Amino acid sequence: MKHYFLILLFAFLGGNGVAQQAVVRQPNGTLTLEKIPNSPPRNIIFILTDDHRYDALGFLNTQTFIQTPNLDRLAKNGAYLPNAFVTTALCSPSRASILTGLYAHKHRVVDNNNPVSKHLIFYSQYLQKSGYQTAMIGKWHMGGEFDDPQRGFNYWVSFKGQGSYLPEKNGFNVNGRKVPQKGYITDELTDYAMDFLQNRKKDKPFMLYLSHKGVHADFIPSERDKGRFKDHTFKPPVSMAVDSQKDAPMWLQNQRNSWHGVEFPYHSQLDIGEYYKRYSETLLGVDTSVGRVLDYLEKEGLLGSTLVVYMGDNGFMFGEHGLIDKRTAYETSMRVPMLAHCPDLIKPGTVVNEVVANIDVAPTFLEVAGLKMPKYMDGKSFLPFLRGQTQPWRTGLLYEYYWERNYPQTPTMHALRTDRYKYIHYHGIWDTDELYDLQEDPNETNNLIHQPAQQSTAKKLNKDLFDILQQTNGMSIPLYEDRGQRNDLRSKKGAKAAEFPVYLEREGKNEK
Repeated sequence: MKHYFLILLFAFLGGNGVAQQAVVRQPNGTLTLEKIPNSPPRNIIFILTDDHRYDALGFLNTQTFIQTPNLDRLAKNGAYLPNAFVTTALCSPSRASILTGLYAHKHRVVDNNNPVSKHLIFYSQYLQKSGYQTAMIGKWHMGGEFDDPQRGFNYWVSFKGQGSYLPEKNGFNVNGRKVPQKGYITDELTDYAMDFLQNRKKDKPFMLYLSHKGVHADFIPSERDKGRFKDHTFKPPVSMAVDSQKDAPMWLQNQRNSWHGVEFPYHSQLDIGEYYKRYSETLLGVDTSVGRVLDYLEKEGLLGSTLVVYMGDNGFMFGEHGLIDKRTAYETSMRVPMLAHCPDLIKPGTVVNEVVANIDVAPTFLEVAGLKMPKYMDGKSFLPFLRGQTQPWRTGLLYEYYWERNYPQTPTMHALRTDRYKYIHYHGIWDTDELYDLQEDPNETNNLIHQPAQQSTAKKLNKDLFDILQQTNGMSIPLYEDRGQRNDLRSKKGAKAAEFPVYLEREGKNEK
């Protein structure tokens, strides 16, 4: 019995003291996928931005200082996907889900500090094996502070960690060689993208993954865009006001006065409106980059046949629910912009209303390449929707976030988002869960979890949530050693701790 116990323990700990599950991969690690008949490979450009919230697009007119003419051009001449989401609103987990088609609890890159398993297979490896020229240019940021070339890419330009908008000592890693950063990072990454496109082998299909640092905090716009929106006025969101939310969890009320709250943002007196305007000025550089890519494709006669997909890696809150940043399961955290352009496939002005996610990117690109997706992936291809076709689709999207010691304000959570409802389930805290009717309450200000009329809905969504977790081997919470600093202060001048909720209070010890 002792030997049997030790074998089980080792399997659970993975041999290095870290609880983990076996990483999902192709049988025998093969990179050869079955081809789709009569589906020749198509060029792909994937542009990923950092912390770009879903409604920060000029044509949506949410703030006067949001101006994105080239992204608007993509939407007008291609497809706009208003219901695009990430399954974890955090840089590294989201990027790993994009590259693998897996939920975070499968790829195990659950935060920004822990390494990527060498057994994970990226969609770029499948494309490379099938004959694609592949390039990764920009922010990698998975597994710590390194910039070494990664598997699946013929051409590589990256930087350590978050990188820097302006030149600094670390510079870039260009195909394994250290190269100084010369200028503004968004412009320079686009220069490298142009270099790859111009010098590629013209007889092979290509996949360019252009991964911008922009618009990650701390926002620094280019000199040409600095101060562009200084005279504009910020319209604060409805849920930014104190007491704007009914039956809000205690953790959320307390987070107002924290590193990620509007009362003590980054432990400072930061003005949220001015911060948002600086973000928008920084976004102008990304928009200019998109314009350069589109202009190149048009000049080379490739604009009609190349699939260009633009996406954010997670959202970003500017006052919603009294917060800044991301991580939560609220719409402005987990919802992202997504645009797709390919005139040969997509009619101008197409709107895809289905809920698509970062786990769907890899399966979609594989189908565009004429390859059948591996069965182990959690996502599905949304290419038929871009073509105006229909197909069976998910009825609810799983969201997951695991507590980080660095930012202890936000608890571990799982959520299920359907077309109408969102159910958020918390772990390890004495607090309330949340239920929102997104049709009646798009700002998520009225928590229905204790409403008698909504109990059957909450019960069903709870069951559906755990069914998905069971089916995808997600019934464990990862535990890792401490890494990084803790940002856990409160301001003495800020709001006091939330009152214990009255719905959990009773008169006497014998009352139930």
